[in-house]
Amino acid sequence: MSRATSATIHLGALRHNLARLRSLAHDAKVMAVVKADGYGHGLERVARALSAADAFGVACIADGQRLRASGVRQRIVVLSGIDEPADIAEMHRLDLESAVHHAAQIDWLAADRDPRPLRVWLKLDSGMHRLGFAPHEARAAYQRLRALSNVDPAIGLMTHFANSDAFGDAQTAQQIDVFAATFAGLAGERALSNSAAVLGWERARGDWVRPGGLLYGISVIEGRSAADLGFRPAMTFASKLVAINRVARGEPVGYAATWHCPEDMDVGVIQVGYGDGYPRSAATGTPVLVGEARVPIIGRVSMDLVTVDLRAAPQARIGERVVLWGEGLPVEEIAAHAGTIGYELTCGMTRRVRFLEDEG
Repeated sequence: MSRATSATIHLGALRHNLARLRSLAHDAKVMAVVKADGYGHGLERVARALSAADAFGVACIADGQRLRASGVRQRIVVLSGIDEPADIAEMHRLDLESAVHHAAQIDWLAADRDPRPLRVWLKLDSGMHRLGFAPHEARAAYQRLRALSNVDPAIGLMTHFANSDAFGDAQTAQQIDVFAATFAGLAGERALSNSAAVLGWERARGDWVRPGGLLYGISVIEGRSAADLGFRPAMTFASKLVAINRVARGEPVGYAATWHCPEDMDVGVIQVGYGDGYPRSAATGTPVLVGEARVPIIGRVSMDLVTVDLRAAPQARIGERVVLWGEGLPVEEIAAHAGTIGYELTCGMTRRVRFLEDEG
């Protein structure tokens, strides 16, 4: 029999979150970001649930291949753009759109002999200093693209924020100003806002928004859960208790004996570990839900098993379901205990986790 560890994807939650983002974005169109296998939720599954999105944003051409093969007909933007000249033919075959963020990509487009116009998005490095043209280079890049007959003249304009989850942040305000000044007077639809900017930066609304984490019910604001912001978790990660052991006071639990029982007590063993994607860095005290009770992890997370203190759940029984994150236990809370972010946890599911779907 397979392991009990499962990730249930709530399709209704995905649809709810998209509708919530639309209401916040007002008239802006929504490019749903589904990279990293739909933030670990399953690319095709997520795209099917988010069929009302105006476009999808992906990290690479391979994602576009999967989406087209699954029947997706919306616009698909490859946010990393073409990586080599041979990519252009595949972009045409699949009707994908390319971000353009460095001069070599324009050189490849200029040398390409396919006369069909490719739709592109010019990316500005407005201050994050990762990908994009510097402000003093961007207008010339725009003009080069406009001069190419094999580039669609409706060039999109985009940037990416480094710190938009800090509302009122000076860096984000400066990035918005740089974007506006650099592209002043140039035609093209604007796309600036990630999830956090949709919430807190009305000046960055633009013609398109590009939400990621909030679509999946993952908070992008420190100290606030996605539920606080009107979003629902799209994943419930769960397993079950496979053992309950009575352990004497003073006895150690787990590898390296990092935790000792303060009294005679019941220790539960959950069938999950870092071999499933549960973070090994989750510290003692990280909560799980056993039934309705929140109980803490004790000792170290191992590859296949996690131990918990059952003193707050005296009625717990072997075989009982355990929620590791999901409704009532936000993934961002677990991430905080593990010293990471919710995105990393949902993206980290391994192949031995069973994926289930739920319409709710």
